[in-house]
Amino acid sequence: MNLATAFPPFGLQIEAGPLVLRPITDDVLPDLIELALGGIHDPQMMPFYVPWTDAPADRLPLNFTLYHWGQRSSWTPEHWDLEFAVEYEGRIVGCQSFATHNYAVTRTGETGSWLGRPHHGGGIGTKMRQAICAFCFDHLDADEVTSAAFADNPASNAVSRKVGYQPNGIQRKSRREGEWAGSQQWLLTRDTFNRGPEITVSGVPEFRRFIGLD
Repeated sequence: MNLATAFPPFGLQIEAGPLVLRPITDDVLPDLIELALGGIHDPQMMPFYVPWTDAPADRLPLNFTLYHWGQRSSWTPEHWDLEFAVEYEGRIVGCQSFATHNYAVTRTGETGSWLGRPHHGGGIGTKMRQAICAFCFDHLDADEVTSAAFADNPASNAVSRKVGYQPNGIQRKSRREGEWAGSQQWLLTRDTFNRGPEITVSGVPEFRRFIGLD
């Protein structure tokens, strides 16, 4: 018996050259917390619907840990959020997720991600998005993948365009208290997907059974 047997998301790993998407087990949390404390975005801006990076430095580690523990404890086949730590050339650089509701029926979900500021601008954001989308299409039988970013987040929107997402409307979303902003919605299909390097994945059969696909 090991943790991956008890909780199959811990057995997933996606590799694409120097990029590895690995499960966020407790031994990875400290590296991600240090990365987040070092800064993810310009403090004057807020790219997230939930402004979690506004938390004081003495509170953020606990908030971050409780969030990830909560994601695991609330997992059901009908409602799940698959979170990976992003490792690039042996260093933890950020997070990549895929969240969905009733996936066995809808075959769609939304990608989300962040990178530590020292790792912005080097193409890692595009590679990790291509890797998670390839995993969803090739190994989870996805029909489409969505994403979203505030209109004042040009970097994230640029990644969506590079990967092949198509504009899918704008929604008003709240972020900081009393503030709303336009959120660009994006839609990716197999036909529009601009693939990156070939991926190698482990732990797929166990995960598919876990979410009710097999």
